Amino acid sequence: MVAQCIDGKSIAAQLRSEIAAIISSKCQQGYRPPGLAVILVGNDPASHIYVRNKRQACAEVGVISFYHVLPASISETELVTLIHMLNIDNSVDGVLLQLPLPSHLNTGTIIDSINPAKDVDGFHPYNLGRLAQRRPALRSCTPYGVMYLLDHIGQAYKGKHAVIVGASNIVGRPMSLELLLAGATVTICHRFTRNLAHYVQQADILVSAVGKPGLIKAEWIKPGATVIDIGINRLADGTLTGDIEFEKAKTRAAWITPVPGGVGPMTVAMLLKNTLIAAGYSPTLSP
Repeated sequence: MVAQCIDGKSIAAQLRSEIAAIISSKCQQGYRPPGLAVILVGNDPASHIYVRNKRQACAEVGVISFYHVLPASISETELVTLIHMLNIDNSVDGVLLQLPLPSHLNTGTIIDSINPAKDVDGFHPYNLGRLAQRRPALRSCTPYGVMYLLDHIGQAYKGKHAVIVGASNIVGRPMSLELLLAGATVTICHRFTRNLAHYVQQADILVSAVGKPGLIKAEWIKPGATVIDIGINRLADGTLTGDIEFEKAKTRAAWITPVPGGVGPMTVAMLLKNTLIAAGYSPTLSP
């Protein structure tokens, strides 16, 4: 068996093309283009790269981006004040807070200050709660992107055992809710899980989102499984790799995402989709 690679880069490109067409059509009808406010605090090099990529994607599809670069020394009160201003700005449909924040800022408090209707990252407790109650509104971008990829390949969910490695608020927990909503039986593994291999071996759908290279051994992969690697790690030689032993895992899985070029491009594409939804376009975009 040789796994088929799920080409997130090309799938995301097609989705961006559909989004661009929707925005163009709306603008021709007299609507304003959607607006996305991006907030970047501090000088973390990786965060600057991520924000640059997001702004480029906005420009490509016709979303207007408002860029707020703030010093790492900014106070929590100052940052929350800016967010409140964006919450009431009618030209801003979505507010994106680039994480991580400097350690003196309370991430939870600041996310809570974002209007849930403009929370295009899908991190606000209101939006996560909606997902938990099977009434999704704005959904966390990375898990949403994973579901788009799975739907694209025709993944079956009902009767399947999905195992998620990693339980963060950003990826692991909303990922479990997405798969549960789709009808899968879900197991979440985390740093306190004993005998990780035992659970991974049972996975019909395996999602790893830890950020530790080589964490998931190829021999643990169930033959014929669908394997989604969200982890991204930069090695000493500068190359990027995921959590899973990719080359060896390809000989056991039926489907697998590469790193890079798998889930990453979908995260940005779903951010754009969420921005359209927040703007009231309510797009129906095919997987």
